[in-house]
Amino acid sequence: MHSTLSLSFSQSAAAVIPRSSLASVDSPAFAQSKPINLRFCGLRREAFGFSSLNKSCSQRICLPAKGHGRKVFASAADNGSAPKSFDYDLIIIGAGVGGHGAALHAVEKGLKTAIIEGDVVGGTCVNRGCVPSKALLAVSGRMRELQSEHHMKALGLQVSAAGYDRQGVADHANNLASKIRTNLTNSMKALGVDILTGVGTILGPQKVKYGKVGLPEKIVTAKDIIIATGSVPFVPKGIEVDGKTVITSDHALKLEFVPDWIAIVGSGYIGLEFSDVYTALGSEVTFIEALDQLMPGFDPEIGKLAQRVLINPRKIDYHTGVFASKITPARDGKPVTIELIDAKTKEHKDTLEVDAALIATGRAPFTNGLGLENINVVTQRGFVPVDERMRVIDANGNLVPHLYCIGDANGKMMLAHAASAQGISVVEQVTGRDHVLNHLSIPAACFTHPEISMVGLTEPQAREKAEKEGFEVSVAKTSFKANTKALAENEGEGLAKLIYRPDNGEILGVHIFGLHAADLIHEASNAIALGTRIQDIKFAVHAHPTLSEVLDELFKSAKVRAHKSTPVSEPVAV
Repeated sequence: MHSTLSLSFSQSAAAVIPRSSLASVDSPAFAQSKPINLRFCGLRREAFGFSSLNKSCSQRICLPAKGHGRKVFASAADNGSAPKSFDYDLIIIGAGVGGHGAALHAVEKGLKTAIIEGDVVGGTCVNRGCVPSKALLAVSGRMRELQSEHHMKALGLQVSAAGYDRQGVADHANNLASKIRTNLTNSMKALGVDILTGVGTILGPQKVKYGKVGLPEKIVTAKDIIIATGSVPFVPKGIEVDGKTVITSDHALKLEFVPDWIAIVGSGYIGLEFSDVYTALGSEVTFIEALDQLMPGFDPEIGKLAQRVLINPRKIDYHTGVFASKITPARDGKPVTIELIDAKTKEHKDTLEVDAALIATGRAPFTNGLGLENINVVTQRGFVPVDERMRVIDANGNLVPHLYCIGDANGKMMLAHAASAQGISVVEQVTGRDHVLNHLSIPAACFTHPEISMVGLTEPQAREKAEKEGFEVSVAKTSFKANTKALAENEGEGLAKLIYRPDNGEILGVHIFGLHAADLIHEASNAIALGTRIQDIKFAVHAHPTLSEVLDELFKSAKVRAHKSTPVSEPVAV
């Protein structure tokens, strides 16, 4: 369901908030002192503040003209000059998943759209991230299954020794990335999106230049601009990357060789997935984690189970509470050397000698060279500051008119599908319908074998929130061992966990470890986005026998005191 915010305006307050059903903010209908309803997708009341609404109301917004053949005019109130025409309704800097999603939605809304890309279409996700890594993980999953004699015997199968061709595996990942990249390019061209090749730089309000090194630059203008430049691997100081024996995820996805022993610095999503790949292909892995426990970003209970299944039985050891202060690539017949220091005392603890090291310490925003200084915007640790509507904020705390930033570059949630959702939200706004994305409803997944997925708050986060706001938290759990489909697959290892409010049935978080967890999480994420309560969703019917019944049992096992179904967010009048 959608939350509804009822706002009343007098005639003097007209022309401040757009709505898709209004032809113009200057129309007589808008000036009537009647309530106007704004719909917020998947929002609880605490997800936004009325101060931010007032901020959006302080700017005059004209709805863009629709149709590719028409020019868009900005009001004089925006730029202090006479109305002028623009080359495009919308320009997007960056053709990754976020930019692609925004471009397709913009065309659907009738906007003349261009996308500027200085590298290759698809960005990190398609070329150096999600897509090729899933190709490698598909291989590792099959290898792991074929190598498990116990698993095969339980199914009555006999398989001779499994092997692999490294180049064939690498080609599978590369070919998949190429195919998806081509599909994205063709889809934008078919819909009339102009793809402008070159590095995009903002010159000023509503003006961008682009071009390749050594070639003349071109200048284009747009009613609205979206920054969607993504991120690059983060490499801490003291680590020398040679791209061969000391590598980032960008290099690892090419799978140029499979080392006998590889150290992985960082045990988050990236590190865990690569440990799955390398151990399946025969490598021994050593994790180096700065925090006191592995998998620090996961719900602690899920993390402990995942460690028992994904790490302890495999050829993996680990060092926690240490920094890799210096890493030197292999050269002159010497191995890769890693100096470890205590994360707290900074004293030397150990020196490792390995065949290779993978730096999986997260990602950094790619925002250099954007020309942000031309519009008085200062990045924060490289991230572009934005509000809850992805509108860029300048150094004085003011909104930069007609400029938005989505995806990894703003740092709100560094996931490809979050970037796409943010882009769609921005397009909704520039076409006249206010929209705020609830990031707590966006799921995440780690594609190990078995998979890990999550949405919303972890249990510690939920309990901290409950203590501050004065409500109770309850937890429900179900096991994959009781699921018929999981047992038929001989994959009964797994757990689903629900964190909720027993007083009103609000879902605070769901965490899953088990077979196809990445697919199962979406029922929970959609429930959070729509504001569906447990007392309603427990009546949903799930096909039998399917893995979805893990969640069916999970919701049914929750004990909610509220008998009456009520929306998560009541209508609020201001």
